[in-house]
Amino acid sequence: MTNALRLGIAGLGTVGTGVLDIVKRHAALLAARAGRPLQVTAVSARSKGKDRGHDLSALAWHDDPVALAKSADIDVFIELMGGDSGPAKVSVEAALAAGKHVVTANKALLAHHGVALAKAAEAKGVMLNFEAAVAGGIPVIKTLREGLAGNDVRRIFGILNGTCNYILTKMADEGRSFADVLAEAQKLGYAEADPTFDVGGFDTAHKLAILTSLAFGTQVNVDKIAIEGIEAITLEDIRNAAELGYKIKLLGVAVAHEGGVEQRVNPTLVPKNSPVSETDGVFNAVVIRGDFVGDLMLEGRGAGSHPTASAVVGDVVDIARGNARPVFGIPAKDLKPYVQAPQKAHEGGYYVALQLHDKPGAVAAVARILADEKISIESIVQRGTASNETRDTAPFILITHNTLEPSIRKAMAKIEKDGHVVGHPRVIRIERL
Repeated sequence: MTNALRLGIAGLGTVGTGVLDIVKRHAALLAARAGRPLQVTAVSARSKGKDRGHDLSALAWHDDPVALAKSADIDVFIELMGGDSGPAKVSVEAALAAGKHVVTANKALLAHHGVALAKAAEAKGVMLNFEAAVAGGIPVIKTLREGLAGNDVRRIFGILNGTCNYILTKMADEGRSFADVLAEAQKLGYAEADPTFDVGGFDTAHKLAILTSLAFGTQVNVDKIAIEGIEAITLEDIRNAAELGYKIKLLGVAVAHEGGVEQRVNPTLVPKNSPVSETDGVFNAVVIRGDFVGDLMLEGRGAGSHPTASAVVGDVVDIARGNARPVFGIPAKDLKPYVQAPQKAHEGGYYVALQLHDKPGAVAAVARILADEKISIESIVQRGTASNETRDTAPFILITHNTLEPSIRKAMAKIEKDGHVVGHPRVIRIERL
């Protein structure tokens, strides 16, 4: 057996300590599978004195991750600090420039700088692996980059954020409000003190941008993703969806059209018999549609110490085996410029919830505005009258046939201005998957 592959880990949080756990517990198994031992030789973190459940005294300690990245004592730099700039970016660039292989779980870094980093890695003849950056322990990167190499992938979608999926699942199963479940998720550590990155859809967008590049051979472009989070989803929406045969999930969707690529992140009504409808709690699911394989669904734990660390270690084993391939499946120089699909390609059905003034002509006025925008209605549900101190209103839910998003938005603006509704219409896209 050849010399050990020497690993340097920058960031000893939950994932970093998870990597230490796996390397220690499965040392013999990993050596057999990799063809050589894997040895952590150096680390870098914010606090040297913190107890991480491992004896680090025999490892070289670097206060500066850039120094670790350049160290002659490592072969692979494992970046687990996070962030799309600062120490993470500088240290990864330094490692690649020094001819070190890099493994990272940093989706933000790849979403914003993936193409440049891929070019740097390929110019140096080293690997840049990032299985852990998307969907935790689910091997979706390897599936797209290697397993489906014989397929023309035209569509990819999925649940890519466990925090949002946990919140929506709890709202549906326990009849609780968004605010109530979010507070619980924060208490359990599923959501950050500032949850905007998760519930606002930005985490999902970063992951979707990476998958889009792998699936369609385009340059990564997170800035072109239409993003909508789950903050406005109400318990009433959850219940209405259930009665109509749907569940609400936050989906990342990418579709390759003839005229360009469509990317979006939004709350979505999915049929109860669809591939992702039963993916609940903190689990993730990704569905890939290939021309020869059909629909392939991968489901599992999308975050957490050991699932994510498992993906990191898998990337390290690939490096030990010499399993080299282009970072995004094809050479970075050959990635096509990202072209946004024309608006006419963004077509789908919509769920619309309105609180109408309970008076003659209100429903007819809504129907007339929809007809003016050439939006046809698939079904209508009127819940009856609800009273409060100042006015009588009636909940009114409609499902549209496929239409263009600009049309539905224009119609909603007209309906709101027309004076027949109380508050703002709630609009959720429908995916008939």
